[in-house]
Amino acid sequence: MTATTSTVSKEQAAIEQTLTDQVIASFDDCQDERLKEILTSVVTHLHAVIRETRLTEEEWSKAIDFLTAVGHITDDKRQEFILLSDTLGASMQTIAVNNQAYEDATEATVFGPFFLEDAPRIDIGGDIAFGAVGQPAWIEGRITDTEGRPVRNARVEVWECDDDGLYDVQYDDGRMSGRAHLFTDENGEYSFWGLTPVPYPIPHDGPVGKMLDAVGRSPVRAAHLHFMVHAEGLRTLVTHIFVEGDPQLEIGDSVFGVKDSLIKTFEKQAAGTSTPDGRDLTGIEWTRCRFDIVLAPEDA
Repeated sequence: MTATTSTVSKEQAAIEQTLTDQVIASFDDCQDERLKEILTSVVTHLHAVIRETRLTEEEWSKAIDFLTAVGHITDDKRQEFILLSDTLGASMQTIAVNNQAYEDATEATVFGPFFLEDAPRIDIGGDIAFGAVGQPAWIEGRITDTEGRPVRNARVEVWECDDDGLYDVQYDDGRMSGRAHLFTDENGEYSFWGLTPVPYPIPHDGPVGKMLDAVGRSPVRAAHLHFMVHAEGLRTLVTHIFVEGDPQLEIGDSVFGVKDSLIKTFEKQAAGTSTPDGRDLTGIEWTRCRFDIVLAPEDA
């Protein structure tokens, strides 16, 4: 049976605490006070985990092997460390700390590992699919600040997976699809054609997938569409919208990203229904969704 901190002698506990104190004291000459604060907290909590769980040397070695594997599989297209952060809830906790609720500002959620800096620009009403397969979806909305004033020329980045649950970067052919950026008009309005989001598993063929399997967790994410919105003088928003009625919402999102305020209705449109921009979708069912966004002040 594994020992617990309550069964450790006072002498042993003192030895362990002395080591923790020595490591923390080694930061005394650090000139960066913020770095010193963070390292002190990390060491304090890391040592506490080791002591409270009475971690074995074999277990610590396995932890190091796991992190090494996370590093080895990470490259310029796959960020396993972000997956690890997401699946442990660390990403969402960081977001909660750094995006505190402010009036009616739109809530933030996880960034995810699939954003690319150089997504193509489209005009308002353009199509982000660029050949990605899936059911067409018309997305529209208005961006305002918390005073209700329209935010003109806001940069709206959007990205999503295709109907097979894959992002463009997960293919080997160098394609760029299912992503783009556009700018709001003078009334703060935006619109574009995308794909109706579908649930998909995060990459689970690596160490993070093995961890999820070991603890009996699903790797599947609830269906969603990513947004990142930049506007001068306002807090940058990283968020998603989720699909009302998606069964995965009841099962759970593998990265804890769902917030009730971000669940939106994708209204089903029968084949032959007129589209907002006159696009010919003869014989094709499509959906439409409205997502109005409220940005908090930069210093909120």
